Amino acid sequence: MKEDEKEVIAKRKLDGLKIPLERNVQARTTSTLLECVHLIHNALPELDFNSIDTSTTFLNHRFGAPLLIDAMTGGTPEATKINANLAAAAEKLNLGMVLGSQRAALLGEDLAETYRVARKEGPNIFLAANIGGAQLARGLSVENVKKLIDIVKADALVVHLNPLQELIQPEGEPTYKGVLERIRELTKQLNIPIIVKEVGCGISREVALKLQLAGVAAINVAGAGGTSWAGIESQRAQDANVTQKAELGEVFWDWGVPTAAALIEVVKAVKVPVIASGGIRTGLEAAKCIALGAALSGMAYPLLKAAVVSKEEVEATLNKIILHFKATMFLVGAQKVSELRNARKVITQPLKDWLG
Repeated sequence: MKEDEKEVIAKRKLDGLKIPLERNVQARTTSTLLECVHLIHNALPELDFNSIDTSTTFLNHRFGAPLLIDAMTGGTPEATKINANLAAAAEKLNLGMVLGSQRAALLGEDLAETYRVARKEGPNIFLAANIGGAQLARGLSVENVKKLIDIVKADALVVHLNPLQELIQPEGEPTYKGVLERIRELTKQLNIPIIVKEVGCGISREVALKLQLAGVAAINVAGAGGTSWAGIESQRAQDANVTQKAELGEVFWDWGVPTAAALIEVVKAVKVPVIASGGIRTGLEAAKCIALGAALSGMAYPLLKAAVVSKEEVEATLNKIILHFKATMFLVGAQKVSELRNARKVITQPLKDWLG
C-alpha cells in the first residue's frame, strides 16, 4: 500500500476513536429493547452472595464472567495505549477481548504493534483477531488473514459485517458480493474458530442460519441501540464536506434490529453460541442477555471511555459491571451462570411486537 493510503486508514481509525468520545453518536430513537425484558425478583434466593460463581466456558476457554471486551480499535498510534489497557484488565479478570479491524496491521510494523500489544499485555486471555467482510469480498487472501492471526496469536477470528457503515463512510466500499462464500472458505482453511459479528445493526435469524450453515463457531448479534456507526460516519462525512453521505447517515442513524430482538430470534434459530452486544452498558443488561440465551455479553463504549484513562480505570469499570451482574444473579436466585440462563422472565411491548 502507498504511504498516503496508510495515512488515510490511520486517520480513519483515529476518527473512530475521537468521535464517539467527543460527540454524541449514540442511538437517538431506537433502544436495545432490553428495558422490555424483566427478570423475576426472588425474595428467597436461598444462597449467599459471596458463594455465587460468575465463571463460564466459551469455545473451550474459561472466563471469569460471561463478558467480552468487544471490538474497538487498532491501526492508529493512539490505539496502542487503549488496547494495552483493555488487555491488561482482561488478563487480571480473566475475560475475553476482540481487537478492532486489523487490516491496517498489514501496512507496517508500527501499525501492527497497535494490535500486538494486546497479546503482550494479555498473554493468557481469549483474544480474537478481526477482519471485515467487505475486505474479504475485495479479495483479502487467506495468507494475509493468517498473518493477522499470527500477529496477535489469536484464539479466534472475528469477521465483522458492516454494510451500512461502508455505505456511509466517505471512503467506504460497499462491496458485499461473495462475503458468505469467503467466510465458508475460511472456516475450512483456518485452524481457529470463526465468529461473525455485526457492528451495531443486528443480525437476523435468516442471516444467522446462513452463517451456521457456512460453519461459523459463534455469532455476535451486535444489535441497534448503542453507538451508531452510521452516526460516526455521518459526522466524518460532514467534516469532509461529503454532503450526500452525511445526509444518508442522518437518515439511517437508527437503522437496525434492536439488540434484544436480534438476540432472541438468533438464539431460537441456531445451535452455535450467540454473543449479545450493542448498547449494553450495565451488568444488569448483560445478565438479561445471558437469561435470554446469550453465551457472552459484549461491551465496547463504556470500556473505551475507561481505556483512554488507564488500565486501572478499565479494571474498575469491569469490576463494577461484574458486581451488577453478580447482584442480578443473587436477586433471581442463580448460584451459577447456567441457572441464570433458566431464570424466569417477562417480555413486554414493544419487544413483543418484534418477536411476532
